[in-house]
Amino acid sequence: MFPNMFPLATSQMQPFSALPVMPVQAMTQQATRHARRVYVGGLPPTANEQSVATFFSQVMAKIGGNTAGPGDAVVNVYINHDKKFAFVEMRSVEEASNAMALDGIIFEGAPVKVRRPTDYNPSLAATLGPSQPNPNLNLGAVGLTPGSAGGLDGPDRIFVGGLPYYFTETQIRELLETFGPLRGFDLVKDRETGNSKGYAFCVYQDLAVTDIACAALNGIKMGDKTLTVRRANQGANPQQPKPEQESILMHAQQQIALQKLMLQPALVATKVVCLTHAVSSDELKDDEDYEEILDDMRQECSKFGTLVNVVIPRPQPNGEATPGVGKVFLEYVDVDGATKARAGLNGRKFGGNQVVAVFYPENKFAQGDYEG
Repeated sequence: MFPNMFPLATSQMQPFSALPVMPVQAMTQQATRHARRVYVGGLPPTANEQSVATFFSQVMAKIGGNTAGPGDAVVNVYINHDKKFAFVEMRSVEEASNAMALDGIIFEGAPVKVRRPTDYNPSLAATLGPSQPNPNLNLGAVGLTPGSAGGLDGPDRIFVGGLPYYFTETQIRELLETFGPLRGFDLVKDRETGNSKGYAFCVYQDLAVTDIACAALNGIKMGDKTLTVRRANQGANPQQPKPEQESILMHAQQQIALQKLMLQPALVATKVVCLTHAVSSDELKDDEDYEEILDDMRQECSKFGTLVNVVIPRPQPNGEATPGVGKVFLEYVDVDGATKARAGLNGRKFGGNQVVAVFYPENKFAQGDYEG
């Protein structure tokens, strides 16, 4: 009776061991994929599978997030170009958890979101490996602040344009950090040469200073360039700081004067020193006041060497602009005197303002060109 119920003869049946079986490694990879993948959103249009894989492998190595041995942490990338997101698959569950600390990292000029994919199963993942990033990751190596992951979205990203090409990454960060520590920073560079493209993006750890930084930095001259600083998604009309932020803004603007000096390219020493922030146009209108300021400058600045001439451009009586108003030019008999004056006067306070002293081209000074 029973043999008739199974028409397949015993001799025709295959033993279980002969059936095709998925390799154990492949089964493990499939079972852990949900915990080894991370979602990366907000990718720029230029992103491709190779650039995403290379970038995340490099930053994982920099932060010390690789735990599965030598080699690249990323094994596969799938990009949805229409919706600007990717699934980045890591070698191990632990490396995927470490990658979660990269939320908000700036990739090709844009902060990206790093999240768990929708098929992530927390309960199951907990049995496969660590579900949180290692607290000892060196996030500072890639411009992130430990514990600041999450919430790094577009509205608080700042565009910094018009940067002179000779500015280094360190110099730019120092200027921006006048307002507080940065949460993320990216100086955009040419892929082939590695040189700066003259613009950068940043996000502050304290988002409340975003508008203060934009208001203080936007429009200032750095070398031969003028900075454009605004919220990246705001166009050409940045928000103004709130009234209660004005005192912070004024203090920051004073600090920027010193930062500008630090960011000056190395100039050849000359016999002429130019001072800025030493006098105001209002102080120069009255003849007696003007002569008194001239005498004070001669007495004070002759301590550094023999002065040949002191020139302080004055505003015209009719109100028309005069080149160089607000500057003081000191011509010394030799470069040694000028060098001592520049070192001694730079950073000193005159009338509550911190003076910036720089060398000035002798040919321009001789021609009466005080606009440089």
